[in-house]
Amino acid sequence: MKTHSKRRHGAARILLKAIVWIALLAAVVWLVMVLWNWLMPALFDGAKVIGYWHALALLALCKILFGGGGHGRWKHHRRWERMSAEERAAFKEHVRGHWGRRARRGDAEARPTNPDL
Repeated sequence: MKTHSKRRHGAARILLKAIVWIALLAAVVWLVMVLWNWLMPALFDGAKVIGYWHALALLALCKILFGGGGHGRWKHHRRWERMSAEERAAFKEHVRGHWGRRARRGDAEARPTNPDL
């Protein structure tokens, strides 16, 4: 009986998290719409007022073009900072072994030479 209760509790947590994320997304989209409609027409003569769905599309476009968030990069940076010197050296060797000599910048032997040039 306890596992059934845990499942129900876990499903309720997932549902609550999904509702919170959807509400946060809706609030951010609304905020972008309000800010756009307040600022852009005042700054630019050709800028028009946008609706909710246009604001959502604008956010999606910004995410595609600029990446947004960046959480993954910082997670790897923190992992790198926690590594010891030996672990860093082992990781560098692993990358060099995986990508070959071309992975090292500035290595003259790694660059392909073309005698025709």
